[in-house]
Parts: sequence; structure tokens; C-alpha cells
Amino acid sequence: MHLYPITGAVSRVPKDETPWAYRDAKYAGVIVGVDPDPANANKITEWTKDYWEALHPYSSGGAYLNFIMNEGQERIKASYRDNYDRLTKLKKKYDPNNFFRVNQNILPVESN
Repeated sequence: MHLYPITGAVSRVPKDETPWAYRDAKYAGVIVGVDPDPANANKITEWTKDYWEALHPYSSGGAYLNFIMNEGQERIKASYRDNYDRLTKLKKKYDPNNFFRVNQNILPVESN
């Protein structure tokens, strides 16, 4: 488990100025399960997910998106908070065919 402080300039930017919405957080945590023996992959994955589930109720709810893997669209939405709707409108305008879809994708949905 790594804890990275989120302080200084990052906390002085309003949360709606950039897509990342957790500028009020004090730390970002990263849980990594590593074992040199591939036979332990499932055990390490289960341990890591269990650790995350135990800590998640005490978190802000989202993530710094460079720190996550393929965790689903709901996790991406939770990480952008209220900025997600604004980003989907931009995506629809500038990338309606979803060409840029790798990593933590924002889907180009219909705007309200």
C-alpha cells in the first residue's frame, strides 16, 4: 500500500477547473499485489481486492485514474464526480465515434 500526499498547488485549483475532482482529498492510496510466482496470481488478486473493499468505505469514493486498471465505467464516473457529465458532452462534440477509447474511457453519450 502506497499513500501519496495530495497537497500544495493541486489543492488550490477548484474541482471544476479540470476533470480530476478530488482536490479536497489529503492522500491518494495505491494497493498493489505482487508475487514473483505466477501460481499465486489468483491469491494475490483476491487479497488485493479484499484489501480495497475493506478500505473503500473510508475513502472519498473515486480514484486518481492513472492508478486504476479496468474497473468499469461506474468507477470512472465516481472518479470524475460531477465533471463526468461535462466530459461526456465534450467527448460527443470532439470524438463522437469514440476513437480515443483506450484506458479510462469517457463514453460519448447524448447530452441532456
